[in-house]
Amino acid sequence: MSSKLIGVGVGPGDPELVTVKGVNALRAAEVVVVPVMDTGERGRAEATVLHYVPGEKVLRVVFALNERSDRGRREAAWDAAGARVADLLGRHATVAFATIGDPNVYSTFTYLAHTIGELVPGTVVETVPGITAMQDLAARSGAVLTEGTEPLTLVPVTAGAAVLKDALNGPGTVVAYKFGRQAREVAEALRDSGRIDDAVWGSALGLEDESIRPAGDLDGEPLPYLSTLIAPARRDGKRGGKL
Repeated sequence: MSSKLIGVGVGPGDPELVTVKGVNALRAAEVVVVPVMDTGERGRAEATVLHYVPGEKVLRVVFALNERSDRGRREAAWDAAGARVADLLGRHATVAFATIGDPNVYSTFTYLAHTIGELVPGTVVETVPGITAMQDLAARSGAVLTEGTEPLTLVPVTAGAAVLKDALNGPGTVVAYKFGRQAREVAEALRDSGRIDDAVWGSALGLEDESIRPAGDLDGEPLPYLSTLIAPARRDGKRGGKL
C-alpha cells in the first residue's frame, strides 16, 4: 500500500484554532514533521502541535524558511528535507507535516509535496485546511475582510513593496503577509494610497507576545517577520453598500 503524506494547517499560533479534523490527523499520523530553521529551535508549528500530540511523535526537519537570496542554499534545504521525509514514508504508513496557517497558502508544504512526488512516486498527498492569519487578525481586530462584491487581494510583501502599492491602489480589501522587515515601505504605501487610517496590523496572534495595532502607529521600525496587515476596502458605512 502507498504511504500517505498529510499537510495539516495548524493556524497562526493559537492552539485553540486548530480544527478538529486537524487534531485528528495529527494524532492518527505515526510521525508529525515540523519545519524549523535549525534543529535547536522550537518553531510556532511545533509549539502548536505539542498541545495535541506527545513530543516523541514530533520530528524537526530543517528548511531555509526565510532564505530569499541564496537559491542554492534554499534548494539544498528542500532536497535534504525531502530526503528525510521520504525515508520516513518508507517506514511509516502516514506522516503528517504541520504548517502554520493553511498548507495551500504560502506554505512550505507545497515544496515538500513536490519533492516527495519525485522521490516517492505513488505517495498519497492530502491536506487539511487551517485558519489563516488574516482570518484570525480580522476576528481579533474587528476588521471586516469582504462585503458584497468586494474583491480580496493577498500580497506577500517579500515580493516587493511595489506589488503592495499596486494592490492598495485597486479596489477591495488588501491583506499583506510577511511585511515586518519592510514596515517603513508598507507605511509609506498606505499613506500614499490614503488607506492608512482604517488599516490594522498584528503579529504573534493568540500568543503571549501578541500585538495588534492601528497601521497609523507604524513608525518604520522593523516588526516580526510574520506580521500581517489588513487594509479594508473603502466603504461608505451603509449596510449592504457593496451589494
